[in-house]
Amino acid sequence: MQTMTVNDILQNISVLPPEDQYFIAEILSKRISDLKRRQIAARTDEAEENYKTGKISSGSVADLMKEINDD
Repeated sequence: MQTMTVNDILQNISVLPPEDQYFIAEILSKRISDLKRRQIAARTDEAEENYKTGKISSGSVADLMKEINDD
């Protein structure tokens, strides 16, 4: 399989009719939205697990800044 660069792909897309370019843009937009949703879901799962296992702390902004500066 031949490796294509992003620039190669963009050049190939640029010769397509506008309707096909719009279609590709729409597909990519939907895929990116889906990827972001999955990333948010994974981060949510991680946060819930941290909460369940007690790997969280609470406090004020001042407490957080003190903890950061003490490191």
